[in-house]
This record gives sequence, C-alpha cells and structure tokens, in this order.
Amino acid sequence: MKKYITLAISSILITFSACTDVIDVDVQTAPARLTIEASLDWEKGTSGNEQTIKLSTSTPYFGNNDNSSAIGASVIVTNNTNGATYVFEDQNNGEYTTTSFEPVLNGTYTLEVIYNNETYTATERLMPVVDITDLTQSRNKGFNDEDLEVNVIFTDPEEEDNFYLFKFKKQGDLLPYLEDADDEFVNGNEISWYFEKEEDESTDKIEAFVPGDIVDIEFYGISEQYYNFIRILIEQSGGTGLFSSTPVPLKGNCINESNPDNYAYGYFRLTEMVKKSYTFQ
Repeated sequence: MKKYITLAISSILITFSACTDVIDVDVQTAPARLTIEASLDWEKGTSGNEQTIKLSTSTPYFGNNDNSSAIGASVIVTNNTNGATYVFEDQNNGEYTTTSFEPVLNGTYTLEVIYNNETYTATERLMPVVDITDLTQSRNKGFNDEDLEVNVIFTDPEEEDNFYLFKFKKQGDLLPYLEDADDEFVNGNEISWYFEKEEDESTDKIEAFVPGDIVDIEFYGISEQYYNFIRILIEQSGGTGLFSSTPVPLKGNCINESNPDNYAYGYFRLTEMVKKSYTFQ
C-alpha cells in the first residue's frame, strides 16, 4: 500500500510563491486474517440459550473496505463433558446465532470454526461470577476527590482464584470503559471496586459524573487465560505512554489447525455475568 503525502512549502518575499513536492511513502501491510468475536455470556436470571458469534476479516488501516463480514463459515460449539453440540446459523452478515445453547457453570466447551477450508479451534471454561451485593457512590476514592464515582460491592470467594471483568457505560456515551481485576491480595474479602470517568484525551478535560447520570454496569467472571489477554488489550487500547510497553499483535486462543501461520484474531470466552444500573444522586 502506498500513500502520497503532499508537502506545501510557501515562501514570502515580495510576492507569494509556492512549490509542491510529492513524497512516495511505503506503508506496511499484512494479510487479511479471520477475526473471531465469540463471547458467550450468560446473564444471571436468564436461560442463556440465545448466543451470537461474530466473524469478520481484518482490513488495511488505510483501506476503504466497509464490509469485512465473513460469511459462509461453519460454526459449532461443543460441550466437552456431555458431548452436546450447538450449531450457530449463518445470518449472512457476519453473525452466527443459536437459540438452543445450554450453559453449564465450570463446563468446558470447544469452538470450531471452518472458514475458507481452514479449521480454527479454541477451548474455554464457563466461569461463574458472584452477585453484586450493593452499589453506592462516593467522591473520595478516585484521582479527583471532587468527582463522583460508583462503587461495585461484592464478596470474593475464598476457596479459589478469581478473575473479573467490569464494563462501565454511562447512558448516552458511545463506548464503554473496561477494567480487569483479580483477587490476589483480597481473596475471600468483601470488595468495593470504584469507577470514575477518565480524562478525555482529546480535550484534556475530565467529564465527571454528575447527579442524574445513569451508568450501566456489567460484571463478568473470567478465566485466568482471558484475564491475561484482556489486560494487555485494555492497556494497548489506552495508547502508549512514557513507561508503556511497545504494542504487539495480540493473539487470542483461536488456533488454526490447518495452517498455524494463518492465525486468527479474537477470543473464545464463556462467562457468567451480572447486569446492574446505578443513578447518581
């Protein structure tokens, strides 16, 4: 891929004059890869039978391909304990859906995707999550003691290592905030996890919560493997700072059994999750 950058150099003497040089720049490219978005999330209090897996292909950063949906694939999830299989039907828009999935806590499942005559597989365990026992607000736990923050309160199980993912989204915002956590230093304790709005880098201002704002909260139990993956992804999505590590291509757990060099992006995860909303007072 080549892009052309035009540099205009103007000189002011008695009259205005300008010259234009065209510089030919080589931009690195990479082969298109399959991207697998396979998050099977079981919300507490529901059957969890309706699930969707999304397939697409990666596109060049400067490309103009608006349709990267991967259609015509075979997508099957298998419960490794009882052998039950769930076929995800192609919706011809990159989405593959089922209405018959049966979630089993701590059950191990295998995903199989066959696309362009290549087979991708991944195996994960459906991780449970504890209930949120309370939601409160405060002003003294975050970086700015004048800003409102929401506190998610839950009790971590003592007999096991646990890993968590939080998704916070103020109603009206375009994108959510993701935060990861583990119980290494708080195992078996009651935990109060706070969240306040982060600085908007485009304006250098903090768009703090104000009374009347509603924040939607999703709380997931995740595996240690997915915790390691999402932690790096969150760090890299926040940009690079002075002490940040150099971003690298992040591989998920989907392995190309037919051609290992043609690995896929994305991840296959199974989680139990809790949804709550909080209105600031």
